[in-house]
Amino acid sequence: MKRGTKWFILIGSFIIYLFDALEIAVLSFALPAISAEMALTPVAGGLLATATLLGMGCSSVLTGWIADNRGRRVALIASMVVFVALTSALFVVPNYAVFVALRFLAGIGLGGVWSVLSTYIVETWPAEQRGRAVAFVLAAYPLGGASAALVAGVFMPDWRLLFLVTGLSALLPLLMVVFFFPESTAWLQERAARQSSSNSGNVTAKELFTGTYRRRTIVATLAAICAFVGFYGASTWMPSYLSTERGLDPRQVALFMTVLNLGMFLGYIVFGWIADKIGRRNAIILSLAGTGLLMPLYGLVTNQSALLWMGPLYAFFMTFAGLFGSYLGELYPTRIRTTGAGFCFNIGRGVAAFAPLAMGGIAASWGFSSGLILSGVVFLIGGALMLLLPQTHQGSLSQEAAANQHASKEPARHA
Repeated sequence: MKRGTKWFILIGSFIIYLFDALEIAVLSFALPAISAEMALTPVAGGLLATATLLGMGCSSVLTGWIADNRGRRVALIASMVVFVALTSALFVVPNYAVFVALRFLAGIGLGGVWSVLSTYIVETWPAEQRGRAVAFVLAAYPLGGASAALVAGVFMPDWRLLFLVTGLSALLPLLMVVFFFPESTAWLQERAARQSSSNSGNVTAKELFTGTYRRRTIVATLAAICAFVGFYGASTWMPSYLSTERGLDPRQVALFMTVLNLGMFLGYIVFGWIADKIGRRNAIILSLAGTGLLMPLYGLVTNQSALLWMGPLYAFFMTFAGLFGSYLGELYPTRIRTTGAGFCFNIGRGVAAFAPLAMGGIAASWGFSSGLILSGVVFLIGGALMLLLPQTHQGSLSQEAAANQHASKEPARHA
């Protein structure tokens, strides 16, 4: 790897993920205008978000297969082309059914970006810096959400133009990948070793459920499901909670959500450093435990000043997505790294697609506060599941080469 490559990959990945998050978040700001124009019920409107998340879940196998068999760069370009084209196409979407289909297909591209970028960082940064590097890249997510709010403020209520502009704007990072992103050296070395050995077949998701990988794949996926069910169940309805149950006006809600996202951004950066000090798994457990304990308290607080300060505090701990990036990638060797990490992470997001609908039902019966308390419990269950997973190796990726030679007989225990 050339000197400076890791920094180019780091900054480039941050920019790419910011646009990825922008494309995901912009739907929530456009939804009121879309619902009004297409006469959608709240359930029908919510299904647009659900379709996006289901697409992300499906991306786990497809994008992972491309990345592990055809290269990280090819998979990243394919993912970005899909979401750029299909997000822009919403400018001329004729009806609701086509809208749902396009959001599902765009979700495949949006979810694939996370898998490939996380793998890129794991394979270009040394182990002792990997946690903070991945967390830095994924810290672009709350900034993407804030950017979506700013862009929506300019173009709404013209939601069609909003999707066209946000979709085409991602051409800039796409061109950056096409012309300047190198292929992962670790993947190239692994492919060369694979081609010179008897273990030269294509990677399949079936390998995730063989040998020692079976248990870690199942447990890691369950932990991701808990984390994302809690996250999407709470975050989707947070503005409604602040408005309907705590009496904030729209301007105050916007302020509270902005401060909350800033707390999350700071948490990503700090927890990346913590992960490199105490280990990725322990940092994820701390993140899930902190969120699980603070979110129920946030649901019980009625004082608006306390809500303003507690929001960024619990969001500070809600940074597990950035930590999963480095940890899940280290659970698997180079051969199946993107497939494994993407499967666990995006299946978690796919199952969580139904969390907003469940939270809406809970809110209708018992109130949003009860839903936030239940979300906290789900976070704690996810933290408990993480205790069943191994600490990952802190050495460099080059040390896995010898172990991978025996992968077909005895899967490597650590990445």
